Amino acid sequence: MAQDDLYRTVVLERARTPRYAGPLAGAQLHGEGSNPLCGDRVKLQAGVDAQGRVTALRHETRGCAICAASADLMAERVAGQDSARISQMHAELVTAVETGIAPEGLGELSVFAPLHRHRSRIRCAMLPWSALIGMLNDDKDR
Repeated sequence: MAQDDLYRTVVLERARTPRYAGPLAGAQLHGEGSNPLCGDRVKLQAGVDAQGRVTALRHETRGCAICAASADLMAERVAGQDSARISQMHAELVTAVETGIAPEGLGELSVFAPLHRHRSRIRCAMLPWSALIGMLNDDKDR
C-alpha cells in the first residue's frame, strides 16, 4: 500500500470511528485549541500519574478528518509517556509534516508525512498536538 493510500485509510478510519474520543472521568488536566481559519476545535482531558506520565488522554474534536484522526492517534500514542517524550514526538511529527520524511519511531503518526505537499492542512494535524503541549506546559507552571 502506498504512503498516500495508507494516509487516506488511517485518517478516514480514525475520523469515522475514533477510539479515544469523549470525556475522561477523573481527568486532572484540561486543554483546548482552535483554528479560527478553518473552524477546527479540540478539547483534551488527561490523567497523569505521580511521575508526570500521561496515563490516559481523551479528546473531543470538531473539525476535519485530519484533525480528528490526529487527535485520536495522539491520544493512543502518548499514553504512558512523560512530557519530555511527548515533546520529542511532537518535534518528530513536525519534521514529518514539513519534510515528508517520518523519523523512525514515529509509528502510525508517520501517516501524516504526505501533508508536506499540502501546507494548508498541516495546521489541521498539528492542532491537537499544540493543545496537548500547551496543556502540559500549563501544568508545569502550577
